[in-house]
Amino acid sequence: MTKARKLKLCDWTLVFTTAFILASSMQLEATGSRGTVWVWTHVVIGCLFFANVIWHLYLHFNWKSWVQRLRKQKSPVTRWLAILAFLTLVSALFAVLHWIGSYVHSPIGAVHGKIGFIFLILAIGHTIKRLRFFKQKQHSH
Repeated sequence: MTKARKLKLCDWTLVFTTAFILASSMQLEATGSRGTVWVWTHVVIGCLFFANVIWHLYLHFNWKSWVQRLRKQKSPVTRWLAILAFLTLVSALFAVLHWIGSYVHSPIGAVHGKIGFIFLILAIGHTIKRLRFFKQKQHSH
């Protein structure tokens, strides 16, 4: 499979996981994060989403110098995406650890939600800007 095909598969998977993580985020926001099943569903979807983000970054940058390459990006949106992805992931780890210990929504969970929503808004904008890539036909070799 060519790198372009892998990237297209990865990006389409990101479109779907973004939709699911956004829906589960809104569900948790609407219910005040009550309901163990909804929280764990969000955690699982979030893990799949961030695995796809890592795959996306790998396809663009391989494993070399991610931080340096992301810092050198011309687009400030791409740089902010990287920063917010990191903050969303770190805050998610703390929120999950708190959740496991108490099964109560915490202030760190609230911060995680706000950072995550901003990240998702930028990610959706990042995707919309690249819609042409999704419309391109892949040539089979």
